[in-house]
Amino acid sequence: QAQLVESGGGLVQPGGSLRLSCVASGSDFSIYAMGWYRQAPGKQRELVAAITSGGRGNYADSVAGRFTGSRDNAKNTVYLQMNSLKPEDTAIYYCNTHPPGLGILGRDYWGQGTQVTVSS
Repeated sequence: QAQLVESGGGLVQPGGSLRLSCVASGSDFSIYAMGWYRQAPGKQRELVAAITSGGRGNYADSVAGRFTGSRDNAKNTVYLQMNSLKPEDTAIYYCNTHPPGLGILGRDYWGQGTQVTVSS
């Protein structure tokens, strides 16, 4: 069964940095654009970064200049480098295809995500 496993979250102070990883297994995702999504309590899930199959990143205005997405197709892994973190970045972060649920994952697939908490 195909899956996406996120890791790298944690508790950091404002201004700190984290690097998230997403490891894909069970399918070839190299042909798909991938995305990082986040969901804060009481809010809808939102796309924060999209990475093309060739590794080009596009970002939501709220994170542009601070977050950088990348991918290593040979390792079936997607990354999100997060710098200058702010309290409003606090959320559960998920990876998925962009748009989500392509291929064998299925339209309703979401993994467990990884919690990012930015607080002093």
